[in-house]
Amino acid sequence: MKNMTSQRSAAVARTEPQDVGHDTDLHRSAVPQPQTPFRTPSRLPGLLHTSTWTYAVMLVFSGIALLVSFILSAETLELARHPKQLLSCDINSVLSCSAVAQSWQAEIIKFGTLSYPNAFFGIAAESVFIVIAVLGLVQIRVPRWFATLTWFGGLLALLYAYWLFTQSVFVIRALCPWCLVLMFSTTFQFMALSHATVTVQDIPHKSGPLSYYRLHYDLMVDVVVFVVLAGIILVKDGAAIF
Repeated sequence: MKNMTSQRSAAVARTEPQDVGHDTDLHRSAVPQPQTPFRTPSRLPGLLHTSTWTYAVMLVFSGIALLVSFILSAETLELARHPKQLLSCDINSVLSCSAVAQSWQAEIIKFGTLSYPNAFFGIAAESVFIVIAVLGLVQIRVPRWFATLTWFGGLLALLYAYWLFTQSVFVIRALCPWCLVLMFSTTFQFMALSHATVTVQDIPHKSGPLSYYRLHYDLMVDVVVFVVLAGIILVKDGAAIF
């Protein structure tokens, strides 16, 4: 009898810790775990497809574009105070900021009789893109509709930059050096934003755009766009510039 009693006591002693652990696991599983505020990882492996890289590139070029917008705004105010004074970026008849700033294309947004330089709106737009890039760097989750509108906003900024570039080259027949920096910055800003929209935000949820970045076609397109833009400048005004 003593042996049977001791065996039962030992069995109870062995099972009690297991029951306690099992009850603890059930209690933990019953408690709702807090959801992480961060986004899911990139849909593609590799550093170039992560939110850290794509949004860091976007932040750098958005910062450059914001700085240039401030410079252009200051140059515009200086030109308004002293209409006949040459600006610091007036190099010759082709490379001339004042020639571009005095055209109607430099103030396409008007409210009644008042017109506002495009550089002022550039400050507001680039500030928004910088905030979006920072949100992406810290991996804050944003709604899909917000990410989609952000991409369309970047596309609108890019189209305007290219429109002003064509107007400068073929209509105004003068190039603003700061405007060129702004155009190239906007180009690379949009490329980084598009990359992040597909690989990080999962928009659109299709395999085609994902394969475009997986096969690094975007890098080839980046080079082609840069060469085309630089080629237009050199063919049209290369003799005057150099």
